[in-house]
Amino acid sequence: MEPITHVAGRAIPFGRKNVDTDVIIPAHWLKTITREGLGKGAFEAVKKEPGNVFDDPEYAGAPILIAGDNFGCGSSREHAAWALLDLGVTCVIAPSFSDIFSGNAFKNGILTVALPQAAVDRLLEVAKTDPIDIDLGTQTVTTPFQDRFAFEIDPFRKHCLLEGLDEVGLTLAQVDAISAHEAKAKTDLPFLARASASLN
Repeated sequence: MEPITHVAGRAIPFGRKNVDTDVIIPAHWLKTITREGLGKGAFEAVKKEPGNVFDDPEYAGAPILIAGDNFGCGSSREHAAWALLDLGVTCVIAPSFSDIFSGNAFKNGILTVALPQAAVDRLLEVAKTDPIDIDLGTQTVTTPFQDRFAFEIDPFRKHCLLEGLDEVGLTLAQVDAISAHEAKAKTDLPFLARASASLN
């Protein structure tokens, strides 16, 4: 997982409320055995709408998506986070998120920023013409027009995102403690080591 300290650039001014995971990535895309290429299916139904923001070259490669309330509701498919990453999105700003989507996003290195509706409305306007900057260290979203919005984030999630630590990375960070525990267990509980050897 890549560390996130800053996410800056153009933002896709989507703004739609109650966007479920089937809108983010339709079910027929779930048959894939790889995460790559899911960006093509991201927001497939929305892309069929005339003048949609996802087909606007102005926002091509934008790392930020600005969405509406209750983003990521619906099923628990992790493919929704994978599709956003493949689309190039590493931060989603919305008034609120589905808990499951927020967890999946975090585990895959996507920063979810919850802001009041008034702040989101302002960012939707700015995004039409100018870039937005998200600083995870200071937990702020800023614009070239001196807008500054503070956001909350769980300290553990913040640490993991700043360090680029997924669940495997967190485990590997404790390799010395794990090795020490196993060595001590062999000394203190030798019968476990013998039982384990007899099973092999």
